Order: sequence, then structure tokens, then C-alpha cells
Amino acid sequence: MPLFDVIAFDADDTLWHTERLYAETQVRFRLLLAQYHSPEWIDERLYQTEMRNLQHFGYGLKAFTLSMIETAVELTEGRIPGREIQMIIDFAKEMLNAEVQLLEYAAETVARLAAAHALMLITKGDLFDQEAKIARSGLARHFRYIEIVSDKTRESYEALLKKHAVAPEHFLMVGNSLRSDILPVLALGGCAVYIPYHVTWAHEVTEPPPTGQAGYFQVEHLGLLPALLERLGTGMAAPHPT
Repeated sequence: MPLFDVIAFDADDTLWHTERLYAETQVRFRLLLAQYHSPEWIDERLYQTEMRNLQHFGYGLKAFTLSMIETAVELTEGRIPGREIQMIIDFAKEMLNAEVQLLEYAAETVARLAAAHALMLITKGDLFDQEAKIARSGLARHFRYIEIVSDKTRESYEALLKKHAVAPEHFLMVGNSLRSDILPVLALGGCAVYIPYHVTWAHEVTEPPPTGQAGYFQVEHLGLLPALLERLGTGMAAPHPT
């Protein structure tokens, strides 16, 4: 009998590359406003705007685009020409249409685990953008459940587990964000596997759980996940393998 009723995966930067698209676009945004301010100040003001706008626009590409436009208007005191606003919009369209590039081991790991486990995909952000990426990824057929949420909090995970009648102790979340994928699930009494990504949005950075935290595991890449699950199934895994 499987140890977990459901194994859930984050999408962006867990199964496919996303944050580097934001980083590359932010470089272009920085260059666009270089005549007005220093790169450091542009980055700081954009981040402040994003944080201020979370309550209005949430997460995702459209929220990022609106924050870039608002920051550009503020930093130029309204002098930014319409053609440069159009450039920012074009940046966003390029991101929307970018090829979905799977992380190494993602395709084979998801397919392998789907043969023996009920898999769920849990991602946050803009509904249209996330649906399009999921469809283009080629991985959708492996997931029994797909959930797109506005945010990942203890409450949102609790609602999903209730919806699918899954006890927290029989739920495993796999993701690259300690703030969004790991800590809320551990707080519910579930288990979580942290797989670091090489670029992390500042808002998602936080302290990891303490050494020895029950239910918390870390692996270097997705290809190591099946072996970890096998060890968990035989009771051989340490509380916090690295």
C-alpha cells in the first residue's frame, strides 16, 4: 500500500523553468529605464511595487507586467513615452508565448511516479497563463488532479486536502519554494520534499525548517525523488536527507 494517498508537485521551477524568464525580462526592463535611474534603484522600486500590488493583482505574469508599467510611470514621473510602455507589454507577450522547458528528469520522474501514485499539480498565478503552460508541458496526462490557486497558504492547502478527502499525514508536496510549497504543508502535518532551484524570487526566500523537522526532506534534483520515496516506503529515510 502506498505511503501517500497523493503526491503533489509545484509547477514553476519545479517541473519547468519559469523564474529565469522573469529574471531575463527584468534585465530588459532595467535597460529600458537606464537613462532615468540606477539598476539597483529600478530593481528595488519594482520589487516594492510588486509587493504592494499582491493584494490587488496576486501572483503571475499579468501582475508582474502591471507592476513594471506602474514602476516605469513612477520612476519617469509620467514622462515615459507610449512606445516604451508598448515595449513592456511586448516583453510580457514574449514571456506568455515562450517555450515550456522542462527541468532535467521532470518528464521521466512524473511518468514513473504516476504509474504507482495519484499525482496532483498545485500551482499559483494567473489562470490563463498557468493553464497554457500546463497544456504545453506535455505532463498534464500524468496528473489525476490539477489545481490552480491564487496563493499557497496553510489555509489553501487545507481546503484542497478537504476537497479531495486527503489526510495531511498521507499527503506529500514537492516544490522549490520553502515559503509556498514546504512550510505551509509541514504546518498542516503533511510531508514535503524541497528541491532548490538556482534562481529564487526574493519574496519566496525564507529560512528552512529546523534540522530534524518531521516530514521534511530535501533532494538535489527530481531524478532523486523516486529513490527517496522508496526509502520512505521501507522506513529507511532519515528525517532530513540532503
